[in-house]
Amino acid sequence: MVEFVIVTVIIILLIAIVVGIYNKLIKLRNRYKNAFAQIDVQLKRRYDLIPNLVESAKTYMKHERETLKNVIMARNQAFSANKQAAANPGDPSTMKDLLGAEGILSGAMSKLFAVFEQYPDLKANQTIAQLMEELTSTENKVSFARQAYNDSVMSYNTARETFPNVLLSAPFGFNEAVLFEVTNEVEREAPKVKF
Repeated sequence: MVEFVIVTVIIILLIAIVVGIYNKLIKLRNRYKNAFAQIDVQLKRRYDLIPNLVESAKTYMKHERETLKNVIMARNQAFSANKQAAANPGDPSTMKDLLGAEGILSGAMSKLFAVFEQYPDLKANQTIAQLMEELTSTENKVSFARQAYNDSVMSYNTARETFPNVLLSAPFGFNEAVLFEVTNEVEREAPKVKF
């Protein structure tokens, strides 16, 4: 009888440990998904600002149609990749697609900002200046949201890789989450715009 009680207590203790680990991993996974939702909000705001900026610049930049077209194409690609990543931020392939598309968009925006320097009338336009200010503010918010997301992902990945959690993370489907990292040198450089 004593052995039965001991075995029952051990089984209950093991079940409690497994439930505790599972619940902790669920909480951390939900936290990084929520952090990605904050990035998603800011990226959507940026995606909405870019067409307004391009449309406002069109009248001044008649000879730069290719640059404007590239910005819009990169924006559309990043917008599409973001929609897929937002649907499942835990999927490494969609996150990598988003990171690649964001890198292309950052490169196109850097070229657009460089072209802006060549047009004094454009730099003096109040609408363009306002849009640039909003875009800069949004970029700062994206950076803060990205940091919060990466912190949440690091906590989640650390929890799923530590012992004894590592024994349960793979069987319960807790896969590694991908950091939202700057992957190309163009994106690492802050755009230099002087108005």
